[in-house]
Amino acid sequence: MVSPYDSAHFSARAGNTSSAHRNHGTAPQPARKPLAMRKYRISSLLSDGQIRTSDQIGPAMPIFESAFSAFAHGTLISTTQGQVAVEDLEPGMKLQTVDQGPMQLLWVGAMTLMPRSERFPEGSSLTRIMADSFGFGRPQADIMAGPGARFLLRPSGHAERYGNERALTPAAQMVDGFNAIRITPPTPVTVYHLCLRRHAIITAGGMEAESFHPGPGFERNMGPNMLSLFLSFFPHIKQARDFGPLAHERLPLSGVDNPAEMA
Repeated sequence: MVSPYDSAHFSARAGNTSSAHRNHGTAPQPARKPLAMRKYRISSLLSDGQIRTSDQIGPAMPIFESAFSAFAHGTLISTTQGQVAVEDLEPGMKLQTVDQGPMQLLWVGAMTLMPRSERFPEGSSLTRIMADSFGFGRPQADIMAGPGARFLLRPSGHAERYGNERALTPAAQMVDGFNAIRITPPTPVTVYHLCLRRHAIITAGGMEAESFHPGPGFERNMGPNMLSLFLSFFPHIKQARDFGPLAHERLPLSGVDNPAEMA
């Protein structure tokens, strides 16, 4: 599964391209930078009711990482059985959605965010949202949100477009140094995202958040091989349109909804 996308493959392709140019008497092109890879953990509900859990290797690209990086370990998610820590959720359980009633959880994705180090000089940032910052119990206690998280609120700086309406706002855009602060964890942190039959608003730590959706038309910004790999991570999805429409308007995630960065 990983061979079409591993670093050796991309390096070899770049090398062959340079050789071809040399053979035609043109200047060699610089070798293409190997594509960084990472491990993703996927638990999904199969059509026969069985749960399949596997580790997959995929590109460390924002469109992939956003599917696995909304809620940090320990975040409480509202289900029909009460609040359950995100790491204890299993496909098949029913989550309480804000406006669509109980919905079955079909997919749980997880990955590890690494702290800043020589190997990971940029590190990975989380957003800490302080208790009661957006009203009583919103959130119920401090919560840690990953780079793939969006929360339903009135986004600051967008009054002309949204007025008093709420929009799904990336956690990173909520940072103000008081109610929400950016954190670089000193140790590795596991983060998760959740996928339902269709896009919905769920409750995470008392905050209204979204389930995973890659965004309308995301497939237009991916080549056929990359799209095939991405869809293979979601056994319940056969084609891009199966993700369905968005449940609510939302602001873009950095590096995901910008086509130039998704190519």
